[in-house]
Amino acid sequence: MRHPILPLLAAACVTLLVACQTPTGEPRAQAAAAAEAAADAYAPWTIHAESAPPPAQAPSVVAAHLTRSSHAPLAAAPPPPPANTERYERPDDNPVQRASEAPVSTFSIDVDTGSYANVRRMLRQGVRPPADAVRVEEFLNYFDYAHPAPNDRSTPFRVSTELAPSPWNANRQLLMVGIKGYDVPKATMPASNLVLLIDTSGSMDSEDKLPLLKRAFARLVPQLRAQDRVSIVVYAGSAGLVLPPTPGDRHAEILAALDRLQAGGSTNGGDGIRLAYSVARQAFIEGGSNRILLATDGDFNVGTVERGTLETLVADQRRTGIALSTLGFGQGNYNDAMAERLADAGDGVHAYIDTDLEARKVLVEQMQATLLTIANDVKIQLEFDPAQVAEYRLIGYENRMLREEDFANDSVDAGDIGAGHQVTALYEIALVGSGGERLPARRYGSADTQARTTAGNEIAHLRLRYKRPGEARSQLIETPILRSALQREPSQSLRFATAVAAYADLLRGGRNVGNWNWDEVAATARASTGDDRWGLRQEFVQLVGDAQRLTAAAGAPGPAIAVD
Repeated sequence: MRHPILPLLAAACVTLLVACQTPTGEPRAQAAAAAEAAADAYAPWTIHAESAPPPAQAPSVVAAHLTRSSHAPLAAAPPPPPANTERYERPDDNPVQRASEAPVSTFSIDVDTGSYANVRRMLRQGVRPPADAVRVEEFLNYFDYAHPAPNDRSTPFRVSTELAPSPWNANRQLLMVGIKGYDVPKATMPASNLVLLIDTSGSMDSEDKLPLLKRAFARLVPQLRAQDRVSIVVYAGSAGLVLPPTPGDRHAEILAALDRLQAGGSTNGGDGIRLAYSVARQAFIEGGSNRILLATDGDFNVGTVERGTLETLVADQRRTGIALSTLGFGQGNYNDAMAERLADAGDGVHAYIDTDLEARKVLVEQMQATLLTIANDVKIQLEFDPAQVAEYRLIGYENRMLREEDFANDSVDAGDIGAGHQVTALYEIALVGSGGERLPARRYGSADTQARTTAGNEIAHLRLRYKRPGEARSQLIETPILRSALQREPSQSLRFATAVAAYADLLRGGRNVGNWNWDEVAATARASTGDDRWGLRQEFVQLVGDAQRLTAAAGAPGPAIAVD
């Protein structure tokens, strides 16, 4: 028996031969008709849904039609969405520590806020953020808690503490440590030497990248003065100088250079960083603020691309007195891990710009904090009294933890504070005998600790070290934390900070807030918005609702995220 496909192939060959031997015009039409007739000779082998006998067990419906009427080309399948290659680190939550075994907690301060704005972008797009994109400390430090400022500039900042019951477990307490730097009016800021290092590679060719970047820097330009110097370095496949060091009051010239920028090519961030430091050294201002602002999606793909090598490059250059801060833009290929780590290595800050309003917040409202450093290598150390404190856990700062011996070692790098900056840290603690302990009792506990009295008033001792800009030796600040300072009700600032910390924890999986849920987070935040000049706390309440809907939705969309 002949295979059914052979007649079809024969008909196709007849059609092709006739067409090839026939001239154009009407004779070709006749040839086509002849070819159709040849094909019709094999009509018994054409499958028709109407006449094909159904299988005995199946309904008499056939999906395929191999007739002449079905010769229209099939519609092309839509292209798959671009792969999401955003990159984040994966730090585990800080563990609960027994004060009897590890009484000392040491970490570097952090004033970055990029994680909060980046997660906000995802929630607004209806995408549940990956847990690794959430850094609790950057959520906390996004907001102003009205920490008291220093009385004068003899000390660059003031340290304050507050102790109150935890809202998700009445047997535990929350300890808030607040740091507030002194502010400097814009008019009296030291002269600034700014190098705008701008990624103009092809990956920046979308509305939320280079166009938003240009508008963001356009907001900064009117704040600049004649004594300031501004340069623009760009990089794609190679690096280039677009604007040599220019007086800051030449606003039109600077804006015109920004406006001419276009995206295209690969991303050689290493060459861009090297050229930016070279330009910054040429225009260096003694006693001024010398800083590179790197604006990028972090997608370095040619030249020096390994993060550790780039971090070493930046760390070597910070010793020259030139800081590097990063501004993140865009989505899909955003390298958060790269942007955050380069800022850390460069004694700078990391922010993420998702809107024009965020650009105003970072580059206009907080210009002094972004550009002017008032203290370097700021470290915090708490020593808990095991006779008073059974357990503690630092909330956030996972990638800022230091060894105990690093605290007094002035060679160990730590975070910096800008003018007017605030830093907030939260500890959850369980006092001895409170019933709030989470770790099981040791079979062989320390007899010395168990025998000590718990009648003292001091539950912990806070130490803070910092360096003044340009100095090599650190200064020490110390203050006790007293049990008698425990308040029955938290302040408005601590309540809001608690809501922010719980929101971040729920986004990361909700392992540390007991039975607290999204409704309680929203209610706490709504009741503690206070003086909300820019509406950021009200926006936060809305984001809590967005996060609740996304985490509750079965199969909520989430991008495939690369993790360093």
